[in-house]
Amino acid sequence: MFKRIAVVLCAVLLMTLPARADETSVRKAFEAKFPAMKVESVTRMPFTGLYEIVFDGQVVYTDEKLSYLMNGNLFDLRDAKERNLTRERRDQIASGALVKAQPNAIKRVKGSGKRVIYTFEDPNCGYCKELQKEIGKMKDITVYTFLLPILSPDSTEKSKAVWCAKDRAKAWDDLMNKAALPANAVKTCATPLEENQLLAQRFGVRGTPAVYLANGQQVGGYLPADKLEQALATVP
Repeated sequence: MFKRIAVVLCAVLLMTLPARADETSVRKAFEAKFPAMKVESVTRMPFTGLYEIVFDGQVVYTDEKLSYLMNGNLFDLRDAKERNLTRERRDQIASGALVKAQPNAIKRVKGSGKRVIYTFEDPNCGYCKELQKEIGKMKDITVYTFLLPILSPDSTEKSKAVWCAKDRAKAWDDLMNKAALPANAVKTCATPLEENQLLAQRFGVRGTPAVYLANGQQVGGYLPADKLEQALATVP
């Protein structure tokens, strides 16, 4: 159904919009109509009259006169792969945002650390603790964990204690594996918890754990080590 909608939309644009605009004029028209939206990019698509607009991490499509707006998946059917262009773009956006946000995450490196995953986790989340066990079975991996205390006020206090610890990685491992908080934990340092919440909202994260690959693809929540290995094998 999505494929048919995308093909029909492109066909309509080809027939009805002979005049060509540019990215700047489309951006200005969008910003004038939706002044509250923060436009991140406007890109002409490889179809006459169709533009991609990225705002607040979302991807939509419009014609050059901003007469229509489409929120959905756009497929490229020109080869056998039938690429989902919208999903690829969303993953690209997510990847860039995750890299930029790395300073707000607890970083743990095992072995060479050449493979990368990102996780959003709550210290009181049972499945997060199970995920910790599975990650412990893996080699040559770097894990960036964004603390996302959403289950209870206690989750927030534990997250602050971990983030304010001298060795955050050890504090997180001890908490998730042994239910042990850092001795004499300080909870008054500056934390990135609010920024992590905004990042999670941008990605539509509604629960923990949430796991992302380096290419921005979300691979679900809790995954056993073998499934994580399979997912990592798909990243170039």
